[in-house]
Amino acid sequence: MSPLSAQPLEGYIFTRAQMGTQFKIVLYAPDSVLARRAADAAFARIDTLNQHLSDYLNDSELSRLSATAGSGQDVPLSEALWTVLQTAQHLAAETDGAFDVTVGPLTRLWRWAMRRGRLPPEDELAQARAATGYRYLTLDSTARTARLERPGMRLDLGGIAKGYATDEALKVLRAHGLSRALVDGGGDIRLGDPPPDKHGWRVEISTVRAGGEKATEKRLLARCAIATSGATYRYVEVDGIRYSHILDPRTGMGLTDERLVTVIAPTGTQADALASALSVLSPDDGLVLAAGVPDVAARIIWRAGMGYRQRQSSSFEASFVSQRDEGM
Repeated sequence: MSPLSAQPLEGYIFTRAQMGTQFKIVLYAPDSVLARRAADAAFARIDTLNQHLSDYLNDSELSRLSATAGSGQDVPLSEALWTVLQTAQHLAAETDGAFDVTVGPLTRLWRWAMRRGRLPPEDELAQARAATGYRYLTLDSTARTARLERPGMRLDLGGIAKGYATDEALKVLRAHGLSRALVDGGGDIRLGDPPPDKHGWRVEISTVRAGGEKATEKRLLARCAIATSGATYRYVEVDGIRYSHILDPRTGMGLTDERLVTVIAPTGTQADALASALSVLSPDDGLVLAAGVPDVAARIIWRAGMGYRQRQSSSFEASFVSQRDEGM
């Protein structure tokens, strides 16, 4: 038993705005000094990752890579950016482009369209589609470099970066001897060991009732990650059709089916990326994809006619800690 584990632990909560969202760290530590030191180090790690992975910062490593698009240049990558891009490209191939981090030209165009409450102009949409495609991002695993083959390409890691950041933040907390911790990056949640004398962390999971009412469920989880992606919250409505902020990279269009996807996975990186992919794939294809990844479970809720349908992995319910253990 380590010296820390033998000491009484108190709970601490820290929050900070990072990576365009609110990050929250909940941890248990023997004193406030260690708790603050560990949380500050974890937030510092997230800040560093933002300098590598942000598509909003003009001087980020990702933006500098995007600026080389079409130049034929092989760009050396940091460990963080290499890891995220390698993971993203693997999932892109597995989903035939339903998940695609080269979607940057399209996301920029749709951000503009949503601010104005209109669809992107067709000619600009065609131009953005021509600069999108995971097959035009070439990675060299020996040299750890990347090359963007087409002019105008731009990378967007919005569907994977926050999950990776939660993984890295939890690593920092563990390095400080604090394993009983939770990192929430705007709904992408990475869970370590449970709180003292508990079997799991109590998390709220978004759901949709049969009649369309949005609701939450309280469940218990530990030593895993959970992410929710939904086309039911941010959208632009044009001629009675709702176009989600979630895009299908293969068509360049915002999704029009209202869907809520929840993924439980061993890491935040997996949960975040898979939740994004399953928002685009058909429910059948999405569940097949989830079933092929070890220790991953998913639930998909989508609008069908006047109501909603739901399907989930056979292991979805088994992923949760028994609520009887906590008296819920």
